[in-house]
Amino acid sequence: MQKAHAPRSICLLRLSALGDVTHVLPLLHTLRAGLPGVELTWIIGRGERRLLDGLPGVRFVEYDKKTGLAGMRALRRELDQRFDALLQLQVSARANLLSAFVPAQRRIGYDRSRSKEGHGLFIHERIPDHGDVHVLDAIGSFCEPLGLVRDEVAWNLPVPDDAHAWARAQWADDGRRTLMISPCSSHALRNWRPERYAALADHAAAQGWRIVLCGGRSQLERSTGDAILAAMAARNGVLDLIGKDTLKQLPALLARADLLVTPDSGPMHIANAMGTKVLGLHAATNPHRSGPYSDRRWCVDRYDDAARKYHGRPAADLKWGTKIEAEGVMDLIRVEDAVSAFERFRNDAAKL
Repeated sequence: MQKAHAPRSICLLRLSALGDVTHVLPLLHTLRAGLPGVELTWIIGRGERRLLDGLPGVRFVEYDKKTGLAGMRALRRELDQRFDALLQLQVSARANLLSAFVPAQRRIGYDRSRSKEGHGLFIHERIPDHGDVHVLDAIGSFCEPLGLVRDEVAWNLPVPDDAHAWARAQWADDGRRTLMISPCSSHALRNWRPERYAALADHAAAQGWRIVLCGGRSQLERSTGDAILAAMAARNGVLDLIGKDTLKQLPALLARADLLVTPDSGPMHIANAMGTKVLGLHAATNPHRSGPYSDRRWCVDRYDDAARKYHGRPAADLKWGTKIEAEGVMDLIRVEDAVSAFERFRNDAAKL
């Protein structure tokens, strides 16, 4: 139920990254449902805006981090209003400073345990501290100071019909299951070795699965894909789509997979939002905090091993959200770990 004096205008500030902006969508839908008629403005990065283009009920205002203070001043002029509430959904120093250029009566930020880089200097109120929860649930808590409760998780990514048509055209619906590999995170130290992806892909191909590679247009993604193909015995049957889709086509492409293999990355969370199951590769990050939200049964979790090796103590003793992006950390994930997770999924899928 909407409370008295409910805000009529709300600004959400979350610039990046692709995975994190998908975590904001359930909050946004909660705000729209719980505050009918509310005007929503979202300050966002350019690439993230392209992914969400077409989302109804929200005005997007882009900020390019390369523009620095001049861009912040320009953004203030573009906003041209004072909001009833600002939801400061990002704690980086840049985002915190940018928030100072957003006029708002109420300035709501994270609880103290999640604050950093001066976050507390730019807010007046904090969300409740619900303890060690997934990133999506922490973001979802931003509706609570506004008198709402997020009781449903829905993404409703805006994917146009032509994007789905493009994805359908990439391979025939012939009854074969599809293992899609998105091998790269934007954080290079989260990435698994190409030869290990190749070994997993060969195993899946031997079980009759179609193998599809996907990824962006960066040199790292292209070279990683080439290395995977070079190391595979069954490479002639692989569909290589690295660099061939757009951001609007990516969700549709991921939706066609039966299972996606990826490190902690944007495609992990986009696939999850589209209902695709994910075999996440976690050693540098904690899957319980940043893994695929809906279902983590098929993730490989070597985060505790990484904590013991690189910090000398179990993961339970680390601050929630600690990233262990150290050289060689992903080598803790063996091929056998991923094959075992794949086989668990294959057995579970056969029962459906």
